[in-house]
Amino acid sequence: MPLSHLSDRGVLRVTGEDARHFLHNLVTNDIESLGRGEARFAALLTPQGKIIADFFVIASHHTDDDFWIDCPKALAPDLAKRLGFYKLRAKVAIVDLSGAHAILACWDDANPETENGVAFTDPRFAPLGSRLIVDQALASSLASHPASLWQTHRIMLGIPEGSKDFTYSDAFPHEADMDLLNGVDFKKGCYVGQEIVSRTHHRGTARTRSVLVQFPAGVSAPEGVEIHAGTKTVGTLGSSAPEGHAIALLRLDRVQEAMAAGEPLSVGGLPLRILRPEWMPQAILDGTSHA
Repeated sequence: MPLSHLSDRGVLRVTGEDARHFLHNLVTNDIESLGRGEARFAALLTPQGKIIADFFVIASHHTDDDFWIDCPKALAPDLAKRLGFYKLRAKVAIVDLSGAHAILACWDDANPETENGVAFTDPRFAPLGSRLIVDQALASSLASHPASLWQTHRIMLGIPEGSKDFTYSDAFPHEADMDLLNGVDFKKGCYVGQEIVSRTHHRGTARTRSVLVQFPAGVSAPEGVEIHAGTKTVGTLGSSAPEGHAIALLRLDRVQEAMAAGEPLSVGGLPLRILRPEWMPQAILDGTSHA
């Protein structure tokens, strides 16, 4: 069973009788209906609708007022602080447990042993597998594979990751494909940044997307370099995996114009092609649909 310690992930815990309602009113997904042991992918946004942090909210298996948050470790202290800004008189406690707990990822149709910690299914896309929150002291002994194999698995499935494939506090949820990866509930009530996200979705104005690409030569370019179509810049390259697979942040309208004009995509002279992962509708790449 492949099990990797994701040392770049942190853990928060939100408890208290108002915890469920508190989180529901702040994040992009529905927390009110979250069942015991279930997880939701969500984000906290700026009032302008940009992603401060994306994360998983996991409901306790045992009570209705206890939630774990699997988030980027570098953002955990700031995320805890920002959540605290909204606390006001709510009966909620927010604790950063990143020093005491760790995150492990498990895939290839295997499920982690729940007696070792808090296990949950990755809610973004089923083939991503499951994740496990454990005591930090157990992480190294439980891990059987390096985190680089998990990153390869993620990239081959076309799943973007913050700070590697998009920039926090700069990217909108649609740019990180959160609307396609079960990270936004468009039927729930208000949350921070909701108006911008809903307008983008319903008007179909999302032009920039995180997209799976491949260098046919099998060798990827460095992360962060510009992607061109002819002489025009159409995006930037993000995280890469073996065999030339990578995630790119692309202006799809410019890509479509370039393709219509017969201008191929390239990075530093290396040809590049767009692939469609199973979870992404073809209409997104064609520019004929926004969802």
